[in-house]
Order: sequence, then C-alpha cells, then structure tokens
Amino acid sequence: MDADATRSQLAAALVRVASGDRAALRLVYRDTSAKLFGVCLRILNDRSEAEDVLQDVYVTVWRKAAAFDPGRASPITWMVAIARNRAIDRLRASAVSRRMEPIEAADAVSDPAPAAVERVELAQQHQRLAGCLEELEPRHSAAIRAAFLDGSTYEELATRMSVPLGTMKSWIRRGLLKLRACLEG
Repeated sequence: MDADATRSQLAAALVRVASGDRAALRLVYRDTSAKLFGVCLRILNDRSEAEDVLQDVYVTVWRKAAAFDPGRASPITWMVAIARNRAIDRLRASAVSRRMEPIEAADAVSDPAPAAVERVELAQQHQRLAGCLEELEPRHSAAIRAAFLDGSTYEELATRMSVPLGTMKSWIRRGLLKLRACLEG
C-alpha cells in the first residue's frame, strides 16, 4: 500500500474513532503504535514511562479524534504531535517532582563542609598552634613548620640550615615537646 492510501485509511479510521468505533481505534493503534512509542521513548529515555505516555496518547486520540482535521495535517503528524507533547509534559513533570523533595528529606542530604562550630574550633586550634610555635626558638619553629607543614625531610632541613642531621632531629624533638606542653597547658 502506498503512502497516500495508508494516510487515507488512517484518516478514515480516525473519523470512525470520533464516532466511538473501537475496532477503528484498534486499527489506528496497530498502524501507529510502533512509531508513537519510538517518539515517546526517544524523548523520555525510559521504556516504562514511554509505555505510560503511549497509553495516554491513545486515550487522547479516543477523546479528541473529532478534532482531527485532515486538511491541516496528516493523521500520523497529528498523532506524533500529541505523543511528543504528552512525552514532554511527562518529562517536565518528573523533573519538577525530582526537584520538589519533601522537607523531611533534607536530613538525608549531607553537607561536606564542616559545621560552623567545628570551623570556629578549628580556627581556635590554629591560633593556639600558631601562638605556641611563636614561643619556640625561631630555628626550632622554622624546622617544625618545614618538617610537618611543608613535608621536608630531616636530611633536607639539616642541609638547608647547615647543621648536622642529629642536631636537626634534636631541635625538632625538643621543639615538639615544648609545643605539646604549650598546647596542653
């Protein structure tokens, strides 16, 4: 059957659907469901959602078949427009429902940033540490900062400060003991 004959047959079936002919609706469904399902599936990208929308499309065709005007569009164009619009409506509705979580769901959303109290405590600890580092001898403080904050090795520090490795280890050890006493005090 050529395209014009198929179009005429489908238009005639839609006219019969408008008068309540269920057999005509079965014919329309048989001839168009694969194409309309493809339209819905392409838009929704979910088989179950596409099947639901396709059902809505045929309910709409059943109700509004009398509004079909063969002078304005071919039957398949009219039905594809219905399917497309229904699928887009479903897509928009599901996007809104995903955004509109109930307020109770807020408990389940975690915030990776530390709470305000934790940030204040952390800032206070940093201030105490900075104050205690200032109380150390400058070379001990510099060695501890370089070793623990910059990641320098004892060997690198000894070379950089032109002291024997044992001396550098002693400076850091004594500095850490004083730092501990200061922080605990």
